Amino acid sequence: MARWHICNVVEVEPAGTRLWQFEARKDRFVLKEQVASSDTKPLPPKLVARSLSWLWSKKLNVALLPPERVFIRVLHLPKGSYAELVSMVELQLEKLSPLPLTQIVWSLHALPQHTKDGLQPVVVVIAARDKVEEYLGKLEAQGFLADRLELAALDQLLSFAPDTDGVWVFPETAPGPSGALVAWWIGGALQHIGLILAPPGRDMAAAVRDQIYQMAWGGELEGWLKGLPPVHLVAGPATRAQWEHALHTGLGVPVAVAEPLPPEQLAAHTAKRAAESEPRPNLLPLEFATRYQQQFVDRLWMRGLGVVIGVYVLFTLIHLGAAQVIAFRAQLVEKQVAAIAPQYTNAIQLMQRYDVLRERHELKYAALDCWKVVAELLPQDLTLQGLDFAEGRRLTLNGTAPAESVNQVIDFYEAMRKAKLGDQPMFTRFGELSYRKDPSGPTVSWNFVCELNRAETP
Repeated sequence: MARWHICNVVEVEPAGTRLWQFEARKDRFVLKEQVASSDTKPLPPKLVARSLSWLWSKKLNVALLPPERVFIRVLHLPKGSYAELVSMVELQLEKLSPLPLTQIVWSLHALPQHTKDGLQPVVVVIAARDKVEEYLGKLEAQGFLADRLELAALDQLLSFAPDTDGVWVFPETAPGPSGALVAWWIGGALQHIGLILAPPGRDMAAAVRDQIYQMAWGGELEGWLKGLPPVHLVAGPATRAQWEHALHTGLGVPVAVAEPLPPEQLAAHTAKRAAESEPRPNLLPLEFATRYQQQFVDRLWMRGLGVVIGVYVLFTLIHLGAAQVIAFRAQLVEKQVAAIAPQYTNAIQLMQRYDVLRERHELKYAALDCWKVVAELLPQDLTLQGLDFAEGRRLTLNGTAPAESVNQVIDFYEAMRKAKLGDQPMFTRFGELSYRKDPSGPTVSWNFVCELNRAETP
């Protein structure tokens, strides 16, 4: 039961469909929700449908098979594993079944009791395949895909397993209004399950008496019964009086009466037994179980594919939306650029004109500064013949000096290198001092080039 978290039990009756949903709690199922609907109204999908949550929260769908065309047999087999019991039942199935094997589905339930011979009682449930398929069609129309088919009458019968010998009559678990299942518990084990019918127009007490005595004679012949045991009746208020009178009158013995399990409690017993049962054999045909499982897998694939496509479409829409927003913003920027383009061009032209005027202003004062420095540092014996201020920073000086005043030329060159304007050097990148003797007279010609220390105009 640990592998199941939720168990849904559905019963289809002439008055409508009833659904009980149970939640697994340790070793039992607790009723969580109960729903009643008509035969034509689908059951709530949130309760019965297999969704993605089934992968981590296992849900078992159990349908209660109506008792029509269902046969119950009891076998006593040597104790063994479940697989061994299945093999032993298969060997006797052709003898037990009232229909050809190709037209039936069957399941078994092993009881924990043992007979005096050490044999284990095994209840075999046999159902007509066509009736089962017809019933499954009704369930599918209501949106219910069963994992197992169970017989509620078996759980009603097993819930009254006694410690003493007795014959138990269950009128409300047999097909038809005038039938009853009869369970014979002898020697602490279930020995036989039979069906008695009270045909209309015949004395009910006599019919019940004859059929129970026939079962008793069969038990005496097989050796598990020596006399009629105490009689117990499990019936509700609707059938209790009629069957109690028939049993007491027909058999002439006192009848002990007990209340049957209420529907929700009976469904809980069925849910617990179905959850603990082996998956096979099962009254649900294998081809139906395979088809239901394939439909579930296909539905998961389709939903997963739908989610992927949905995410892709959403991502594409978001991407397209973002692209549209960016394009719209780009258009706004382009319009703004187009609007301010003339102003920007005029501003560039004004800045260029300003730079030209500023440079002229600076060069004017730069030339005067150069002339002032040269005038202050030029020795008296030296003659300045040329002062060329070009390219806004290049200063070229040349002149003459007496031959004996060459040292003064060198001193003038060094003084120019050390000249400052404010706290910054006035010149940078001095060219090499050049001087040569004039062949026409006792003089020396000199010249050198230096660059004014000016910051680059941006």
